[in-house]
Amino acid sequence: MKEIFERRSCRKFDDRKIEAGKIEKLLRAGMAAPTAGNQREWEFIVVTHRELLAKLAAASPYSACAAGAPLAIVLLGNTEDKRFPQCWQQDLGACAENILLEAVHLGLGGVWLGIAPEEDRMKNVREIFDLPEEVKPFAILPLGYPKEVPTPDERWDPDKVSYNGYR
Repeated sequence: MKEIFERRSCRKFDDRKIEAGKIEKLLRAGMAAPTAGNQREWEFIVVTHRELLAKLAAASPYSACAAGAPLAIVLLGNTEDKRFPQCWQQDLGACAENILLEAVHLGLGGVWLGIAPEEDRMKNVREIFDLPEEVKPFAILPLGYPKEVPTPDERWDPDKVSYNGYR
């Protein structure tokens, strides 16, 4: 469980490709996440082409670091014919965290760039990949070998915890 405590956002990467086997492990970790009704609405676009990474870097005011990553995984939620379509963002959140934890386990760094629920950001990603309406952009995860490993900080705050009722 050390990956939970070691994971920090990483936005600067070495210019080194991520091996295909590691990419598959990242995707497998994402697909191991729980989903409402086991609907598994996730879909993924694995991006390694510099031109597409540059377009993703412009998709949001906060996504510039995607241009310097050797890889980005775009997380999508396909809500077509799902029993619980309203849960897609929760489900994709668990998926994103699994991928980021697996990245730490594999010696990689990454950062979660939020796209949903911001309509302008979702539109930008939708246009880059010409996505159908039922496929909803959720997040961009730039990943790579970190140039520097951020130091974990202690985030435990007992004042944020109540037992058996609110404060």
